[in-house]
Amino acid sequence: MSDITVYQPDLLYSGGRFLEGRVLAVDADGRILEPALVPAGARTVALPGRALLPGLVNGHSHAFQRLIRGRTEYVASGREADDFWSWREAMYRAAESLSPEDLYVASRQAFVEMALAGITTVGEFHYVHHQPDGTPYADRNTLAHAVIRAARDVGLRICLLRVGYARAGFRVAENPRQRRFIDPDADTFLASVEALARDVRGDAAVSVGLAPHSVRAVSREWLSTLASSTVRRLPIHMHVAEQPKEIEACLAEHGRRPVELLADLGLLGPGFTAVHGVHLTDEEVALLGESSTTVCACPSTERNLGDGIVPADALVKAGARISLGSDSQATVDLLDEARQLEGHLRLARLRRAVLDPGGGAMGSLAGRLLGMATVDGARSLGLAGGALESAAPADFFTVDLNHPSLVGARPESLLSAIVFGAEKSAVREVVVGGREVVREGRHALAEESGRAFQALSYALYG
Repeated sequence: MSDITVYQPDLLYSGGRFLEGRVLAVDADGRILEPALVPAGARTVALPGRALLPGLVNGHSHAFQRLIRGRTEYVASGREADDFWSWREAMYRAAESLSPEDLYVASRQAFVEMALAGITTVGEFHYVHHQPDGTPYADRNTLAHAVIRAARDVGLRICLLRVGYARAGFRVAENPRQRRFIDPDADTFLASVEALARDVRGDAAVSVGLAPHSVRAVSREWLSTLASSTVRRLPIHMHVAEQPKEIEACLAEHGRRPVELLADLGLLGPGFTAVHGVHLTDEEVALLGESSTTVCACPSTERNLGDGIVPADALVKAGARISLGSDSQATVDLLDEARQLEGHLRLARLRRAVLDPGGGAMGSLAGRLLGMATVDGARSLGLAGGALESAAPADFFTVDLNHPSLVGARPESLLSAIVFGAEKSAVREVVVGGREVVREGRHALAEESGRAFQALSYALYG
């Protein structure tokens, strides 16, 4: 018996369409093989009634925020309305009190949900670094390691985007609720990133990126230091133009809008991801497109917080890439993020199929959206993969062709049915690096994780 495994679904997504009678061969290192290289005697895994697709890549996550789901959906007493800023204060309550083990428990629950939704890779935008009083742990990356451990225990591939946070904002008084986030200077932040990268070097499923939080939270000097650092080789993610107040503050401090400032500093480019990118001028859209920057849209969170709508149609036309993220874990369903991205544009533009690349082909719009949730997501995290190609990591998921949300779809309409109508429960198997993470819609840690998460939630909120 060889160390090669051959998966045999009814339909395999390849080259932008579903093919019948095709198999996916995976070697002992968890990488995809050319079918012609499969020897006799390879282990076979029959997947009748299944369609097999590349694993989804969640480009932007704050895993611990799973704790506040359902706990901020009201207008607090004494307020006329609720918005991002009042939501942020509620979020701090969770961030202030978590121990390393608490953070592990909260993150693990979010990651289990991701696995069950077909997500195989997560970009974790991690900004809770220190002890509750703001004192650094002996190892400044203690909490980052807790998050990484959670992802690996669940079976996900993770890019830990280590956040740099310097201040509450331009001419804004220090906020004690942010003391767990703040590094004393840019050099300390970069040293922490380098140390974390060294620590995880032996795990092929773990990588590290840089994440200056936002123009609110870091100064121009911080960004200049980052732009000239040797750590610049890592992917860089940053919250950009999520809220009008952010733009007002940037103009007051720098006389430039956020994207203009980043362009001045030479930060835009294929290795940079602007998270959200909601409030952009035509000139900023052009800067993002000309530089081949990725914009990570998080529609469920942008909708939940009332942020606004990402102008994805203009960005794509200009040459930017779009990836997708679950952000605050208001929901965890990357296919739904894709359909929300398109759906929000339909409401704003008053027409259908806004992101359809044209040509009249059935499934081309769904293919573009799936590409955002796979290939473009992997690119934004500096990772190979996102497609079922030879030598790529064997990261994939299957859907049940007889699931109520998919039954009746033919191969030519199946991708559109999945992207625009599949429920999460249609996901049945998930494999990461050749390792089975979900089998028949079940994750081995789901019950244990749920019990621990419930106990943590009750302890925090009563």
